[in-house]
Amino acid sequence: MTKTDLSQDHFQLEDTRVTRRYFGKFEKITDHLTRVAATMEAERRLARRDIEALAGYLVGLNYTFKALAHKYHFSGRFAHAGQLTFDRVESGFPVYQELLEMANDAQQAQAHLASMPSVEELKEQMVRTIVGDQEIPTKLQFALSQRLYYEELLKEKLFWARNDPKIVWQGNKHDRRRTFQIHWAVYDSQVNLPTIYLMDIEDTGRTGLPKDEKRWPEVQAHLMAQSVGGLKLLTIAKGFDEDFDDLHPVRLRRFHIGPMYSHAFTRQRGPLREVLEQAKSPVGEDWALVWTEEDLVSERAERVKSGWFGTVERQIFTLDPFAGQGADTGTTRMERSLIMPERPYQALAERNPPGFRDVRKFVVGDGGRVLSYR
Repeated sequence: MTKTDLSQDHFQLEDTRVTRRYFGKFEKITDHLTRVAATMEAERRLARRDIEALAGYLVGLNYTFKALAHKYHFSGRFAHAGQLTFDRVESGFPVYQELLEMANDAQQAQAHLASMPSVEELKEQMVRTIVGDQEIPTKLQFALSQRLYYEELLKEKLFWARNDPKIVWQGNKHDRRRTFQIHWAVYDSQVNLPTIYLMDIEDTGRTGLPKDEKRWPEVQAHLMAQSVGGLKLLTIAKGFDEDFDDLHPVRLRRFHIGPMYSHAFTRQRGPLREVLEQAKSPVGEDWALVWTEEDLVSERAERVKSGWFGTVERQIFTLDPFAGQGADTGTTRMERSLIMPERPYQALAERNPPGFRDVRKFVVGDGGRVLSYR
């Protein structure tokens, strides 16, 4: 693993073995995420509808890493294979530009596949090269990896740089007050992390929001424009509340997936780096992932004056009362969790650094086992 400018946070993986280890690590991590979410449902920290929304993005994240693994499978072994760039200091995830390039490749995937031999043809050519020419078919192997990459992109279930809002009906409070959950996600360009949003709204419009040809496109555009990690939930929710008089955001949540810490790959500072160094975990288990949930809940609604004679409903949000932190974070509550294999967890428990005692820990293992500790 090398880097051309040591003053930069972004590193390129130029060695085939190291690149495959990196993607192997994330294959395990993303596979564990859906099981951790299911454990949160069992603990009643998330509802079934929340899990259904989150699961789509977590599975999509798995597909994204699978696609990138195909793309860079021959990094370091083939001149045109390219190298993955990832954020080694802040997030541990691929940089935002990687997802932008992947989205561009997806637009041209069909054309690339039309000009390439099929998987079966490539495999037959490799066999002939090995048996007949007694050579390693590196070029054909690279071509196969690119074929698999473009096929993965066409599945359209990946986590993209932008994942536009979707809406799910949750029932009606009465004839003119419908309830919906809107969910969407972005790959935050500022911190290079996947970020998922869930918003519960009440709709008092004449036409239900999903069928409203005017409001629904406006809502989608508004939410995507506000999906920036640097904005507080309170700012996003109040802006939405003020821009749409007949849509009432009663709850807004944001889930940050990451950073990922690894003694072998990342260079973050702090106690977790020391814990992973002490754990001396085997390949594939040298990691810890932070899962952060921000939650903003409406306490009540009040009527405020609008125009000369009208009034509109506005939400009053509950902020965390402890030490004024709610005003600082713009949330009702914020909770961080750690997801890690058993070996790093044991090292964390032995070291017991300040600030980690009240953090929820999810310890994952082979066979789908997930244990939850406070």
